[in-house]
Amino acid sequence: MLAHGDGVPPHRHTDGQLLYPSAGVLTTTTERGTWLAPANRAAWTPPGFEHYHRAYGRTEVRVVEIPLALCASLPDQPTVLAVSPLLREALLVLTGGRELRPDARDRLRRVVVDELVNVPGETLHLPEPTDDRLRAVTDLLHADPATPLTLAEFGRAVGASERTLSRLFQTELGMSFHQWRSLLRVQHALIMLVEGHAVTDTATRLGWANPTSFIEAFTAIVGQTPGRYQLELRRGDR
Repeated sequence: MLAHGDGVPPHRHTDGQLLYPSAGVLTTTTERGTWLAPANRAAWTPPGFEHYHRAYGRTEVRVVEIPLALCASLPDQPTVLAVSPLLREALLVLTGGRELRPDARDRLRRVVVDELVNVPGETLHLPEPTDDRLRAVTDLLHADPATPLTLAEFGRAVGASERTLSRLFQTELGMSFHQWRSLLRVQHALIMLVEGHAVTDTATRLGWANPTSFIEAFTAIVGQTPGRYQLELRRGDR
């Protein structure tokens, strides 16, 4: 169990690692960006990736090591994955303290791998740039996700044209400025909802024009409305 704000310092694993937060929110950060796993998703980190974790809210994390020999069919970079009912049950058995024969544990790990191969990744990865001009913009957005500044205004602040920055967002990060800012805000929203903030308050604090715009953006990225997500959090705390 991790308390709000607890972190695991930078490290790497010889084997792959699957972390399943059954409550709270867990982030995995590397030089390529941050992956955010809300409750009931799985955070996958492949072998050899230096990374660190941080918990938001009271976060219960179950950890399953995936032997290197079983990792070839899994993603080669950190990923947040949906958790099917079968995958959830397998993870709970592997981490529940129940005594398992080695051969039974191996078979169950293979079930986990088979399920991971077949479940979709989720769009909860916030990539980070290497270009100094673009990093100056994303640093400003990290400092104030709610800022209403346009890309042209950011450009004037960092000494780059709007056209250049727009191209850099696409070539370096694979998305538009508006998509990146929306994803950043949704990641912050997930944390605020865990902390108990109301949906309307969360939308206002993070710069959405109205709650409807926030709900639409959140649902498109997370796959459920913020109200539904918060209801599931409350059920998990019981």
